[in-house]
Amino acid sequence: MTSTLVQHRRHKASASSAEAGTRARDWAEIQERMLVPLYEAVYERLEVGTGTRLLGLGCGSGLALLMARTRGATVTGVDTDHHRLALARERMEGSPTARLLDGAAAAAAGTGYNLITAFQPIGSGTGDAERLERALRESVGLAERRSVVVLTGWGPPERCATSGVLRVAGERRRSAHRDALEDIAGRAGLNPDGSGRVACPFGYADTDSAVRGLLSTGLYDTAVRETDLAQVEKEIAEALHDHRRPDGTVWMPNVFRYLIARTP
Repeated sequence: MTSTLVQHRRHKASASSAEAGTRARDWAEIQERMLVPLYEAVYERLEVGTGTRLLGLGCGSGLALLMARTRGATVTGVDTDHHRLALARERMEGSPTARLLDGAAAAAAGTGYNLITAFQPIGSGTGDAERLERALRESVGLAERRSVVVLTGWGPPERCATSGVLRVAGERRRSAHRDALEDIAGRAGLNPDGSGRVACPFGYADTDSAVRGLLSTGLYDTAVRETDLAQVEKEIAEALHDHRRPDGTVWMPNVFRYLIARTP
């Protein structure tokens, strides 16, 4: 859902720093973990380890980087959300094999990477495919020849229970057509080299946690500006009703797709 769900956006200028910080922490503590199965599947398939020099685009609060680092990889992450980036720095504190850079300073990331990841599923918001394509074009030159690049997207809407809940954002989740990731890769000068699908259910302890987690993605910011936060929270809670279990937990099965591509 992420810059995740996941293509997160900057919070409106009028939002307080404290509010933005709370939203970033909700992402780190509630929502980000929903994509762990995706991270694990990709790292396992690519055998990420001590020889991996990874550049994470839109690294958020750094969970995917942390998982790669525990496998022995050297990691660099870039992001434009300084609140999420601050949380990533907390996670990576004291690690000599991790660097976190503000997105505006991405040119300082250096070169020599053999893996670039973009764990921000396209199909969540308007313009996310275009933003990803631009980021890829800017970063491909930082990688070695024939390096691996990973792109991710939502699966078919009939296999993503969260689709209906995202309609509250006013941006009906566009199920990118089957070859959307390949198209983006091609326009960015990459060569597709395999793909896969991963189940990433969104599970929450209760409705309140689900609302906070979904709001943390940034996908509802426009709806909040056009109405108000309380109204959007109410509508999200109502949309979650069919996904509540008898014990009060919320469960939404989803499928994500990833594409493996290579630099020229």
